Amino acid sequence: MYVEKRGSNMIRLRRLRGSEAIRNMVRENRVNKEDLVYPMFVAEGTGIKNPVDSMPGIYQYSLDTFEEELRRVADAGISAVLLFGIPAHKDEVGSSAYDDQGIMQKAVRRIKELYPDMIVIADICLCEYTSHGHCGIIHDGKILNDETLPYLGKMAVSLAKAGADMVAPSDMMDGHTAYIRKALDDNGLTDVLIMGYSAKFASGYYAPFRDAAHSAPQFGDRRTYQMDPANGREALRECEADIAEGADIIMVKPALAYLDVVKDVRNHTDYPIAVYNVSGEYSMVKAAAANGWIDEKRIVMENMTAMKRAGAGIIITYHAIDVAHWLESESI
Repeated sequence: MYVEKRGSNMIRLRRLRGSEAIRNMVRENRVNKEDLVYPMFVAEGTGIKNPVDSMPGIYQYSLDTFEEELRRVADAGISAVLLFGIPAHKDEVGSSAYDDQGIMQKAVRRIKELYPDMIVIADICLCEYTSHGHCGIIHDGKILNDETLPYLGKMAVSLAKAGADMVAPSDMMDGHTAYIRKALDDNGLTDVLIMGYSAKFASGYYAPFRDAAHSAPQFGDRRTYQMDPANGREALRECEADIAEGADIIMVKPALAYLDVVKDVRNHTDYPIAVYNVSGEYSMVKAAAANGWIDEKRIVMENMTAMKRAGAGIIITYHAIDVAHWLESESI
């Protein structure tokens, strides 16, 4: 604990802030390109580049148009993407999710053809593929946990066989990580990583994403399976469960409103931690910047640094390409 003293022995912490060079020398946390994961939305069809109105700068792409965006990702020096699929067909059991010729599977194969070293993370959830928009199988209006697990396992195996380096189950069904790990291992896919959406809260910050992914539930909400935003200690239990079930990386989602949770998880485990800087967080910054109320670059980089300071090593963010360019310009 610092104790201020008078006279010549006064502690002068401002000396460490006197110039940019000194500030760089003593800086405790840094954001790197290697930390960044860029989410992408891939839709069935051709010639598609649909802007997501609630997320300026973000688009839905068909396979023929998303190659241009992939080039931007690669040229920016970003090494990882997180994929979400928008199928042409939806049904009660989300069959397009585990179709080996589904849009996500095709996108994974195409990325690996063009950029074999790019890390491809496949989101594992049924919500984009079900006609009801929920993350699991339903019966009489209830989302069924155990009955959903085989479908998630099939989806993970299908995408891993297509070439995904990592699968990221976001459905929040109990036991899903263990089920997926066993399904992968039973199919000889032991090297495929699992990034658990371990502490995923039932948040209002997801609203723009549901426009982008066409995944809004047709009835009710997701509070019976996503976490209560008021619960921090429960987040540690969720992370412990994912680790015990075989996750390689754990995640807290959203990021900014839950940095206390990130810090608690960091103090609780040495496992790699990811955060998802979600759509609502992105859109609020974009809206404020468009109105001239904030300095976008300064705010975004402050947010990125806060995530690193809280303990995250991996940042999933729609700002990724901009952040990579800003980092590059500062290093020149």
